[in-house]
Amino acid sequence: MIHQRMIFRLGVFLLLLQLTNTVFAQQGAGSANPDSVRSEMLVSTKWLADHLNDPNVVVVHVADTLRDYQRGHIPGARYLAMDKITVNNGAISSELPTVEQLQKAFGEVGIGDNTRVVIYATNWFPNAARAYYTFDYMGHGDKTALLDGGIEAWLGENRPVTGETPKFAPGTFTPHVHENVRALFDEVKNVVESKPGEEKEQILDSRPKGRYVSGHLSGAANVYWKETLVSDENPVFQPVEKLRELYATRGIAEGKKIVTYCEVGLQASHGYFLAK
Repeated sequence: MIHQRMIFRLGVFLLLLQLTNTVFAQQGAGSANPDSVRSEMLVSTKWLADHLNDPNVVVVHVADTLRDYQRGHIPGARYLAMDKITVNNGAISSELPTVEQLQKAFGEVGIGDNTRVVIYATNWFPNAARAYYTFDYMGHGDKTALLDGGIEAWLGENRPVTGETPKFAPGTFTPHVHENVRALFDEVKNVVESKPGEEKEQILDSRPKGRYVSGHLSGAANVYWKETLVSDENPVFQPVEKLRELYATRGIAEGKKIVTYCEVGLQASHGYFLAK
């Protein structure tokens, strides 16, 4: 496994050095065995179809607007608005809300301490990964998974969707905050400015190659999040061996922590999920 730390918000690169409170994220948890694959973090459409009636499974539909959810969602899925898990204080900002706000948001969609959560997004794949990151930050990552391929894969298999809103009771969620998944500006600045030969974390830029070439953090490797999927039409993850090969060709070594970044913390969340 690649031990990962994640930048969940960077801001437009050209503005980076002007920011004083930019927030990053980091991930240090995970198996010590570099060959392990955490398959429980990703569920197939078949697995989800077989567990739609499981009372301990909550399917979360992440989107920017309620209208997106009402147009059609997986039966039983509950709507979680992006503005419940992000705080936008400016054009390039996508911060974590307070722990109390996140606790309330999770409880409102019926998530309790033992709930198995499955996440998908409709308008942009990295939104689902950002939701995963937020659950992980709140200490629920070991009970949370992404739907491989998202709703695109679900629809591609002619599985049902609905516009009906399910009825459910609020949940009681207890936060166990993992502050170590978030790195502040100065921490990442120290990594970037470390001297050759010094032990440092790897930096992963999750943006498109063109954005990376236009300007990136010194020493950062580039793996655009879309490269980790089979195709736009079939947005499931590449096989594990292909992913390992992709990371290796970009100079990402196993067994070392990673700091991921993008512009507002969505594409970087995809890198966070994958490396973990």
